[in-house]
Amino acid sequence: MSQFQPAPTAAGPQQAVAEVPSYAEAEGLVDRLSDQGFPVEHVRIVGSGVHTVEYVTGRLTTGRAAGAGALTGAWFGLLFGLLIGLFVPGRTWLALLVLSAVIGAAWGAVFGFLAHYVTRGRRDFSSVRGLEADRYAVYVDADNAAAAQRIIG
Repeated sequence: MSQFQPAPTAAGPQQAVAEVPSYAEAEGLVDRLSDQGFPVEHVRIVGSGVHTVEYVTGRLTTGRAAGAGALTGAWFGLLFGLLIGLFVPGRTWLALLVLSAVIGAAWGAVFGFLAHYVTRGRRDFSSVRGLEADRYAVYVDADNAAAAQRIIG
C-alpha cells in the first residue's frame, strides 16, 4: 500500500487499511469506522509527501494593513481594559473598556500601517499558509486491520 510505516503504538504495530489522495477522504473513512462502532482510538491518519501551500487571499494595501492592525489593536486594548477593569470601582469600567479599545485600535492602525509601509511593496498581498500531503494513509492496529477492511470495503 504505502512506502512509509508509522512507528508502532503502545498497543503494537499498525497496518495500512486504505490510502487516499485527500485528507477529507481519510477523515471520511475514519468517520465510517466510527459509525460502525470500530475502536477509532486505534486509528491514525498519516500524510506523506508533505509540503507547504500558501493561499493568496487578496491584495494588501497600507489601508488594509492599517485596518487589520486596528482590529488587532482593538481586541488587545479590550483585553487590557477588561483586566484593568477588574480593579476599577463603580461604573467607570465601561468607559475604561471603550477607551482602551479605542487607544488599542489607534496604535494597532499605526503599527499596521508602518509595518506594511517599510516593506516598500515587496509583499503586497495577504495569504494563509498551511501544510498539505500528497497522499494520506489510514492505519489501524494490526489486530484490528481485518475488521477495519471489512467496514471500509
